[in-house]
Amino acid sequence: MKRRKAEECFFKLMMAGSMVIVLGSLALILATILWRGLPALNLAMLTQTPKGGYYLGKEGGILNAIVGSLYLAGGATLLSLVASLPIALYLQIYATRSQMGELARLALDVLWGIPSIVYGAFGFTLMVWLGMRASLLGGIIALALLELPIMARGMDEAIAVVPSALKEASLALGATRLETAGKVIIRQTAPGLLTAILLAFGRGIGDAASVLFTAGYTDRLPDSLFSPAASLPLAIFFQLGTPFPAVQERAYASALVLTVIVLTLSLLARKLAGRLNTHIVR
Repeated sequence: MKRRKAEECFFKLMMAGSMVIVLGSLALILATILWRGLPALNLAMLTQTPKGGYYLGKEGGILNAIVGSLYLAGGATLLSLVASLPIALYLQIYATRSQMGELARLALDVLWGIPSIVYGAFGFTLMVWLGMRASLLGGIIALALLELPIMARGMDEAIAVVPSALKEASLALGATRLETAGKVIIRQTAPGLLTAILLAFGRGIGDAASVLFTAGYTDRLPDSLFSPAASLPLAIFFQLGTPFPAVQERAYASALVLTVIVLTLSLLARKLAGRLNTHIVR
């Protein structure tokens, strides 16, 4: 009895310690960004593109990076969604326990673990082969490859928790597997699917390595899919690399903007997921 109590106490302490580490790390990161970035943040920084000498401490803003990041991550997430949802539905409806399904899951897990710089190098090679230059489209494709395994595995796990009785009831009523997938499973797992999409979007908008060679960088707003696009992670990297303290402070302000975008989208997604929960059969 004493041994069981000691084990329980030990694991409670481990869990409490883990929570303190997670929450403490988040609080430390947010405090650093707010402390260093808030004084440098102003309206001009959010509404203007970089002017001449911006990286030497002169006037301008990061509007090009904000718009570029939203275009890159939004386009990549949409492209990944088109491929990920059919993959997840196939794995759970048509290949539940087949060797092909397990092989596909293994491939997705391996792709998930590949460093983002490898996706950037692959995307750059593909662009050279196609005769493309660094562009918004190239960045979207590279980010979509990065987000695909994250979104597909997230959706796969979300659909896996749907009670089998619900699927069997739908099939027993005469619905086909495709109708069951489209009208029952997607509706039942909508909050989980939304979480997978948000997870992939957050990974995409914060990645710098995959867009370094594929999207390029420009001080202008992208006006087509074939023009280069800036991104917030690269803007932070370039600003932190300058020897000017004022520009380095702007890097923390850019990090604050990126954090606020991700936080705002997370809160909106959670609110939407709460509404979708009302349609779930429990």
